Amino acid sequence: MNAHSKSDNSMQKGNTTYRYSLALALASSIFLLVLIGAVGVIGVEGDRFDLVYFGVVAIGIVAAIITRFRPRGMAIALFSMATAQALVAVMALIIGKQHVEVSSVTEILGLNGFFVALFLGPAMLFLRAARESVDASKTERD
Repeated sequence: MNAHSKSDNSMQKGNTTYRYSLALALASSIFLLVLIGAVGVIGVEGDRFDLVYFGVVAIGIVAAIITRFRPRGMAIALFSMATAQALVAVMALIIGKQHVEVSSVTEILGLNGFFVALFLGPAMLFLRAARESVDASKTERD
């Protein structure tokens, strides 16, 4: 196997990882938006506090555009979304959303923690895709 074939394999592997990352990030964002629309995340259905979650998705969209959808930039976008998601949970607890009949501390932390994990997963995969594309570039130069 020559160096060119090795480079093609690394590039393909990086592209595949990037595609899986992107699909998982989109699915996680859509799932969050559907959940907001269907039943709400915190409090009762239609609670205005749920509008804050649109900010989480907006952060991801803006960061992705600014970083031109590059793998490392997408990782930063997803890490930012995970951080924003965690901050929403903290804000909910600070303003007392756990005292609403349908939201307990456990539910708020559990559901938001679930989405934090959903955003961290593709963030880690985007980092892997970035490393694979760097490795492919190095192999190509050699």
